[in-house]
Amino acid sequence: MDTTAIVGCFRNRSILITGSTGYLGKLLVEKMLRVQPEVRKLYLLIVDNDLFDVLREQHGADFQSVKNKIRPLAGDMSKENFGLGSSEIVHMSLQDVDAIVNSAATTNFYITLFA
Repeated sequence: MDTTAIVGCFRNRSILITGSTGYLGKLLVEKMLRVQPEVRKLYLLIVDNDLFDVLREQHGADFQSVKNKIRPLAGDMSKENFGLGSSEIVHMSLQDVDAIVNSAATTNFYITLFA
């Protein structure tokens, strides 16, 4: 498989990532920043800001350059428009976001599969 085509797919792109504080999301964000340093911007829909602690720990002195590529958005997947304000939605949808990666998951382990 040609991995350069996959890496090149995100070059100079802005991506909205949901679930970026979960297990899969953290791995995705870290790998995206490490393997594709030419990604333009990552919009991270998060409930809290612990993601910056993880990135600061992993990138050390390079954290500032990584931080410039990240825009955290305080939001909630269960709300209309992710709970974001209209100005954030307009900016992302009309001006900047090229792709959305949904890695969000439920944190309620007691729900049934047949709702």
